[in-house]
Amino acid sequence: MLRGVNALRRINALRAGRLAYVGALILATAWLIVFPLYSHNIYWQGILFFSFLLAVMASGWNIISGWAGYISLGQSAFMGLGAYTTALLTLHLHRTPWLFVPVGGVLAAAVAALLGVVIMRTRGHSFVIITIAFLLILQLLALNLRGFTGGSTGLTMPITTFPRDWQYAPFYYVMLGLLLLAIAMSWAIRRTKFGTGLIAIREDEDKAGGVGINAPVYKVLAFAASAVLIGVAGGVYAYFITFVDYRGMFSIQYAVLIVLAALLGGRGTIMGPVLGAFAVQILQDQANQHFGSSQANIVVYGAVMAGVVLFLPRGLVPSVAEWARTYVARREEGLSGAIDLRPSAVPAVRDSEPGPVLLEVKGLTKTFGGLRAVDDLSFSVREGTITGLIGPNGSGKTTAFNLIDGMMRNEGGEVWLAGEQVDRLPPWSRAHAGLGRTFQITRLFREMTVLENVVAPLRDFRWRQLFADAVAGHEAERAEELLEFVGMRRFRDAQAAALSYGQQKLVELAQVLMLDPKVILLDEPAGGINPTLIERLVEKIRELNAMGKTFLIVEHNMPLVADLCDPVIVLARGTRIAEGTPAEIQRDPLVLDAYLGEGWAVEEAVGA
Repeated sequence: MLRGVNALRRINALRAGRLAYVGALILATAWLIVFPLYSHNIYWQGILFFSFLLAVMASGWNIISGWAGYISLGQSAFMGLGAYTTALLTLHLHRTPWLFVPVGGVLAAAVAALLGVVIMRTRGHSFVIITIAFLLILQLLALNLRGFTGGSTGLTMPITTFPRDWQYAPFYYVMLGLLLLAIAMSWAIRRTKFGTGLIAIREDEDKAGGVGINAPVYKVLAFAASAVLIGVAGGVYAYFITFVDYRGMFSIQYAVLIVLAALLGGRGTIMGPVLGAFAVQILQDQANQHFGSSQANIVVYGAVMAGVVLFLPRGLVPSVAEWARTYVARREEGLSGAIDLRPSAVPAVRDSEPGPVLLEVKGLTKTFGGLRAVDDLSFSVREGTITGLIGPNGSGKTTAFNLIDGMMRNEGGEVWLAGEQVDRLPPWSRAHAGLGRTFQITRLFREMTVLENVVAPLRDFRWRQLFADAVAGHEAERAEELLEFVGMRRFRDAQAAALSYGQQKLVELAQVLMLDPKVILLDEPAGGINPTLIERLVEKIRELNAMGKTFLIVEHNMPLVADLCDPVIVLARGTRIAEGTPAEIQRDPLVLDAYLGEGWAVEEAVGA
């Protein structure tokens, strides 16, 4: 009864918080819309215009850097591309700049996509350096292509006159509209499997590939999406100031401001970069008034950046959200001990004979510095079986799994799945072909909710699947059904990091089932969890097997293997030494040698 009351209290608190959040956004938007109507203060209209501009760019940066985790220090390059495109087309075609502002966005997105194709296989510092280099290259091109860009003198656009009290209003409203569009786009992306996939890439890119997420394509799409509205905003900005030059449009300092705004507000959130942009823009204006010089501004920016890193490492919005969650959590019970352990109503007994070979490994080989971790390994898994893969520590079991699912590249041999050779395919393609895998140490996406973890896997790479709703609709319903199956539905909104280790094992199983795999690789599923959860996990494996699922299980719990698996394959020194029923394996001399040492027979004879 107490659990139900606490759950209801938590739901009501979340609903109240969301209503307050949405209400505040509506009021703020309404105020921004009517502000120029009752106040003709050009100074504050200008401040708000530049706040909108920075917020649009910080929101764009957030898609590739906040969600996908690829830090870009060259986003202002896309503002420059949009600005120069608008200015050049206006000067050469003698039309209103408003016609060419969208063209700048399209060009920025196209350039971002092309750049992404080239660099998206890089990670970490390499990616950061390349984005800075890209910005500097564009800056040098704008400076040296004098006949095209005007060089150091820049390009001056025709001035459009408006009534004195309304001279900023058209630009104000256009940029406000762009900001609202950027927020809407961020919200829409975050709700889709594409959005959850980007966060999965940030959390664990290798694991993301294993659940069907094609990281290179995701990143190219994210890079293009991050650039399109920045390019449009650059065109509006160029029209607003009527002047374009290489210093202002390809500014490294402005690129840093974009990052600072997103970090201050909270990267990886929808409204964090927007709120951070307003704070940074007002701070910049105050710094200009009090210090004047750009050097002083840099000191101020550095101080703010240091403050964010030291005191608000997650930013304003995540910090406030964490405080709210902590406050609610103090008033209710924790997450442990609440798994649904009711026995299944479905008979978990498979009564049909094993089918044809579904997974086949032929001569698989992998070396590390001359040591053969996997040595000419061959075995097969028949459809409908629960096959055990055992062996002493260091025998190559997990390495074999890594070679089968594509986490590692094999140096020799082949892997066949359902009659298709898959050993040259990337991990996401193997997942699409029907291969699912859990890990020895759980690798859930820790900053995502339980439901998002289960929704994230991509069964195939159709656009309909990629942009399916991850919050509501068929995919979310299917994920909830799988969570219900493993007894974890009540934790759908909990963060994965808050779960116990055993709970994470169950969620990871549900996550793999979202792929609807032909073969499921389980790497030590019983490791580190209590006996009650082991029984629950074994029950679910049996039930899935009765439904037709095929398993290959690495496990050190020998009673579990003997009870669950048939056949059992034994590895030693990276190669197969035995295969048979559990009873046959227990009597095999080679297996006893591998586990007990080569002198076991002599010692046994002496003892007798």
